[in-house]
Amino acid sequence: MHRPVPTTGAGAGPSSCGCDELAAPRLDDPWPDELPACCGAFGVKWAGILGSGPLPGIDDDEGERLPESLPPVIDAHVHLFPQGLFEALWRWFDRWGWPVRYRLGPGRTLDYLLERGVEHVVAMNYAHKAGVARTLNAWTVETCRGRDRVTPLATVYPGEEGAGAILDEAFAAGLRGVKLHCHVQCFAADDPSMEPVYAACTRWDLPLVMHAGREPKSPGYACDPHELCGVERTERVLRDHPGLRLCVPHLGADEFEGFERLLGRFDNLWLDTTMMLADYFDVPGARRLLDARPDRILYGTDFPNLPYAWDRELRRLGAFELCDERLELLLGGAASDLFAPSAAR
Repeated sequence: MHRPVPTTGAGAGPSSCGCDELAAPRLDDPWPDELPACCGAFGVKWAGILGSGPLPGIDDDEGERLPESLPPVIDAHVHLFPQGLFEALWRWFDRWGWPVRYRLGPGRTLDYLLERGVEHVVAMNYAHKAGVARTLNAWTVETCRGRDRVTPLATVYPGEEGAGAILDEAFAAGLRGVKLHCHVQCFAADDPSMEPVYAACTRWDLPLVMHAGREPKSPGYACDPHELCGVERTERVLRDHPGLRLCVPHLGADEFEGFERLLGRFDNLWLDTTMMLADYFDVPGARRLLDARPDRILYGTDFPNLPYAWDRELRRLGAFELCDERLELLLGGAASDLFAPSAAR
């Protein structure tokens, strides 16, 4: 069995939209029901892997527990927000994404997976604007306190004043990495405003999970992900920050070939599978990434914000007929290595 994942211990950022409607740093309602008129003015549509949204849910069967034949499973991509943020996020999904099947509170979100045989979860959220990260990080610490099967991550708003200090405080309080989202936070991975974030992660030797792939593209975002994201931007970050341990979710969708190339060149890159192998999107090219570098691919789900059964992706993985060693790496080993403290690696 792999060593356990470690547990918890005790100004405006870059944006393509100058809206001040989102300025009040309230933790209970981070997204309005309606975006300001200027947001989404670039007029993009759902594209690439998503087609035209919102997409339908799938009323598929779900298992009561994971099969005992599986190796220990770490879900390396679970969202954990305060109730008010969850509800606002689900309103966004209703309008722009898909119907969220598991509308659970934060504590129940964690318990639901762990009660069904998931060995460990990595819990993450993101700050949608400057000024909320400290409060959100403190909430995450308290929510995950005493949960030795949960690895909680911090967040920060790229470009906000004191970003490095915010992460230093979060890491000192026991958070074990960082989650960022280029689409929601409207920043490019290679923007100079990211330097304090990369420096803090490198200084503490803690990983960064950053949604830096181009998809999904949606008018629900206040910026165009295809303008801000791209495999070449991630490549510059990996090259300029060799001490940074970076995980890109969703297998880097939709530039699978480009991220496969980066896996072969950089030892500080990981990818997670989140939603790409569940046979929900039409994503040719995603499956081959499992063979590119098995020690760098993590299983993740996006739970609870799913339009299908919580174990759908796991059941689909069974059809790939991976050998025991490969399956163990995918379902837990790679995540354990990424999130383990440096002393344990």
